[in-house]
Amino acid sequence: MDFRQEFIEFALNQNVLRFGEFKTKAGRLSPYFFNAGLFDDGASLDRISQFYAMAILASGTPVDMLFGPAYKGIPLVSVSALALARTGHNLPFAFNRKEAKDHGEGGNIIGAPLSGRVLIIDDVISAGTSVRESVEIIRAAGATPCGVVIALDRMERGTGELSAVQEVRRDFGIPVVAVATLDDLMAYLRNRPDFKQHEEAVARYRQQYGVSLSA
Repeated sequence: MDFRQEFIEFALNQNVLRFGEFKTKAGRLSPYFFNAGLFDDGASLDRISQFYAMAILASGTPVDMLFGPAYKGIPLVSVSALALARTGHNLPFAFNRKEAKDHGEGGNIIGAPLSGRVLIIDDVISAGTSVRESVEIIRAAGATPCGVVIALDRMERGTGELSAVQEVRRDFGIPVVAVATLDDLMAYLRNRPDFKQHEEAVARYRQQYGVSLSA
């Protein structure tokens, strides 16, 4: 089993990935729900960090440092830096505050100074707002955003024909790497006869709202 399939199984076991009927922000009824905020203990955070590290290394993206947008990106960038260091790739990292601090060290960036090629670490891309803010912060510091890494790409249309991930690729010209995609989820479900009903429900939803990876 490759790491993407392992990640799907891990997310299911942690109840981070669930099947049923869930209303999305767009008002759609989705047959599955993914909430990375439920990686909420030491062991699960350690394991998710390993998956992020594997996805980063597998992507081959040249990177000098990591950046995590507040708030969900903060623990993710911290543990991803730790997991990468364990593989011999010791990278500096930083994250932002939501509001600038006017005392002490001041500013709204905590951690290493933003420089070189900066990889953004986040949980998912829904509207792309945190990515847009991160790109602005990185560029304002004179550094270069070189990509985004997320846990799951739902491969689902936004307001137009493109998915939120595809819009980020188009708007900023940077790659978006997902630990797993809807393709990986479908592949996992096909190998689980006991999940047949979920496979059919996800396939129907994808037919209605999905995008192709190459679009």
